[in-house]
Amino acid sequence: MSARAQQDKTVERLLSWLGQREDEMAVLLADLIAVPTENPPGKHYREFADLLISRAETLGLQFERLEASSQDFSAGDAPACLSASYGQGERTFYFHGHYDVVPAQSEEQFQPQRKEHFMFGRGACDMKGGIVSMLYAILALKEWGVEFDGRINLVLVPDEETGGARGSQRLAEQGILGRNGVGMLLAEPTSGVVWNANRGAISLRVRVFGKSAHVGLQHQGENAFERMHCVVQRLQEVKHEVEQRTTGLTVGAGQARNSILMLGGQSGGGANFNVVPETCWFTIDRRINPEENLGEEKARLIEVLKACQRQGIPLEWEILQEGDAASCREDEAGGLALAHAIQEVTGSPARFELCPGLLETRFYAARGVSS
Repeated sequence: MSARAQQDKTVERLLSWLGQREDEMAVLLADLIAVPTENPPGKHYREFADLLISRAETLGLQFERLEASSQDFSAGDAPACLSASYGQGERTFYFHGHYDVVPAQSEEQFQPQRKEHFMFGRGACDMKGGIVSMLYAILALKEWGVEFDGRINLVLVPDEETGGARGSQRLAEQGILGRNGVGMLLAEPTSGVVWNANRGAISLRVRVFGKSAHVGLQHQGENAFERMHCVVQRLQEVKHEVEQRTTGLTVGAGQARNSILMLGGQSGGGANFNVVPETCWFTIDRRINPEENLGEEKARLIEVLKACQRQGIPLEWEILQEGDAASCREDEAGGLALAHAIQEVTGSPARFELCPGLLETRFYAARGVSS
């Protein structure tokens, strides 16, 4: 039998195996979606971990749980990093996913709906569907008795949507993430492209202070809004300069190559229309291309804020998230294998592109693991 014929037979067998398990996969996905793991603030993490561990055990897969310190987080929402593996040896190919989801607009989004071969609900695509896919990929290898030199390790983490501080970052700091790695696959929804690079991010909230007074006595007050306007003007000068920079990497259709500095994604302040505002605040979201340096861009933003302080504007800031850009070559084995699989399924060559957002591939790339 030719190699192509053998491959076609394997694909046919796999599709049959998946077809027999479609309903149970859909039930598991629906149950996972129904756990509202919204982040921020980071809810129901323990509930999700308990459910997945229990269901995986019924499938013959054992998860190891890495708990967060109880002194840092409430017991109900304590984040857990989960790990399950198949195979033997040190060489490890990583499947990686996150189980937190962005906040929903209504509770109905956590009441999943199945329509034929599609599941709808918050996190179905990003990325609880990916978790189920990776789990059953390992189960297929296990049931078929596939042997190889090394193992596959499925790692599931919380807090991805807010930078990964209690998830991947914590594992990276402990030297666990990517250990002995030969490659990594992240099950983010990419619409059929291969994301071999991602932008970095530094996001801040800036709070500007004034002094409250009634509008009729505004001369006794200090207007935090007007002060905030001065700060924003300084930042707009930086915005104009950095957004002239472009990346040399391939980007998606309709996406800009330019570096990004967005002001005011969130903002607020003031007590009433007839009161001098005592405080006003806004956010800064800086997204850097892989050709830029996160440390330098972060320092530049903070220097603008410090300069405003030196000029008499009382303000403070907090960092909401930060993460570096990362990239891997298009000709690395993992990326080529993924591109080949995409072409087999879709019939079209896969494109390698820069992800416009932040990806947890960066933690693996920092260890030299192709991701």
